[in-house]
Amino acid sequence: MALPTLFVPHGAPTFALKPGAAGASLVKLGQTLKRPRAILVISPHWETRDPCVGSAPDFETIYDFAGFPRELYTLTYPAHGDAILAERVATCLQAAGYPARIDPQRGLDHGAWVPLRMMYPTADIPVIPLSIKPDAGAAYHYALGQALAPLAAEGFLIIGTGSMTHNLRDYMICAQTNAPTPSYVRKFADWVDTQLVNQDRQSLLDYRQTGPEATRAHPSEDHLMPFFVALGAAGTAAKAERFFAGVDDYVIAMDGYRFEQAVQ
Repeated sequence: MALPTLFVPHGAPTFALKPGAAGASLVKLGQTLKRPRAILVISPHWETRDPCVGSAPDFETIYDFAGFPRELYTLTYPAHGDAILAERVATCLQAAGYPARIDPQRGLDHGAWVPLRMMYPTADIPVIPLSIKPDAGAAYHYALGQALAPLAAEGFLIIGTGSMTHNLRDYMICAQTNAPTPSYVRKFADWVDTQLVNQDRQSLLDYRQTGPEATRAHPSEDHLMPFFVALGAAGTAAKAERFFAGVDDYVIAMDGYRFEQAVQ
C-alpha cells in the first residue's frame, strides 16, 4: 500500500510556539501514520526557477523571518538528509521532463521544520526538501506532483505545506483593529473542500477564476502551490480527507488534508 500524501498547515512562525488545535492534529497525524522511509517536504518558502532537491547530510534550521519572540530562534529541528534518496526524487522529475537539480547545502525553512517538528519530533527520518516555482501556477505544480506519485509506493511520505488562505495585508489590518476574520477565509477554504469531495480537479486547477475571492485568499500563489503537488502525487482518483479545519491569526486557514491513492 502506498503512503498517503499530505497537505499540512505551517502557519505563522509563532505556530511553533503556540501550536493549538492545528498543532495537536499534526502531532496525532504523525503518531498514526505508518513510519515512512523518507519525508519529501515541499515548502512555499523555497522558490527556484527549476525544481531543486535538497540533499544536505545535516540540515541547518533556517530562521527565514524577523521580529518574532527570541524563544523562536532557539528552536531547532536537527533533521538529516539522504543523497541517494534525493537523487531518486530528482530522477523521477527528470524522467517527466523537469530539469531538476540537487542542492547539497540548502537547510530547512520554517515552512518545513515547523510542521515536521510537530509530526516527527525525534527527527530520525530522512528529509528531502523540494522547491516550488509559484509563478508557474497550479497546473504546473499538479503535474509536478504526478511525476512524484511513484515515490509514495516506495515509502516516501510526500508532504506539501502552506495554508489554505494567506493574505498578510488583511492580517495586518485585522491585527491592528482586532477585526473579525473576513468571510472569504472560510468561504474559500470550504469551497476547496467541496471541489475535493466532488472530484472536480479542473475547478481547483482554475481556482483563481472559479474560487470565491480567490485572489484575495491568495494575493500571491506560493502558499497554495504545495497543496497541488500533494494532490497530484496522490493520483487522479485519490480520496481526500480534511483532517483539520480552522483559522489562526485572523486570516490563515489552517486546513489540513490527507490524500489516499486509489487501490489498483
